[in-house]
Amino acid sequence: MSEAAAPTAAAPRYFQVKLALADLIAGLDRGMSLPPERQLAEQLGTSRTTLRKALAELAGEGVLRRTQGSGNYVAPPKVVHVRQLSSLTDDLKAEGMQASSQILGLEQMRADKTVAEHLEIEPGERIRLLTRLRLVDGEPLALEEAHLPGALPRLEARLAEKGSLYAALRDCYGRGVHSVEDTVETAMATPDQAELLQIATGQPLLLVHRTSRDTSGQVVEWTRSVYRGDRFRFVARA
Repeated sequence: MSEAAAPTAAAPRYFQVKLALADLIAGLDRGMSLPPERQLAEQLGTSRTTLRKALAELAGEGVLRRTQGSGNYVAPPKVVHVRQLSSLTDDLKAEGMQASSQILGLEQMRADKTVAEHLEIEPGERIRLLTRLRLVDGEPLALEEAHLPGALPRLEARLAEKGSLYAALRDCYGRGVHSVEDTVETAMATPDQAELLQIATGQPLLLVHRTSRDTSGQVVEWTRSVYRGDRFRFVARA
């Protein structure tokens, strides 16, 4: 264990194990697997219960990736979202990564009171609800529910043509995004979310609510997105 990471005598046992694991991980390449839990527990002189608590914290911090039935792996670096006025597709492209989307649902519905308040329309007005699984380099990153006011004919075809929602709204419907407001919270993955995002139930997520407006101040979208906490860091720049 490195001198800088040495725990005090009062540090909880699981925290000492966590620091020892962090030292071990620092010497491994991304994607490499850790030894089996039984071997790790013996190597660190601890119980498997204590070891698992330390592993869970490191996974929640994005240091490790835990795969049920497979093991623990050194996680890749987090994806960084650096711009607020561009799409996720453009953000990732700027960092040399490939973003893609899988449409899980696209339906017309009437806005309930909560959605209407966010979109600044009357309850009962027709909107589109676009639900997508967002991927980076083929790996699930986020689940996104976009609430879109007004008529948007052939939206699915326009999305396929343009490659991003913002580009489709701007180029096909004249609804360019001029300003956004993001609200960021933390959440825990539900079983359904975990299955789609290929993570463990209860793993930390970032919950982002976004309201986007055009140049006239009219709401273009209200989106609720959950991002994998181990793969995403939200950075806002003015």
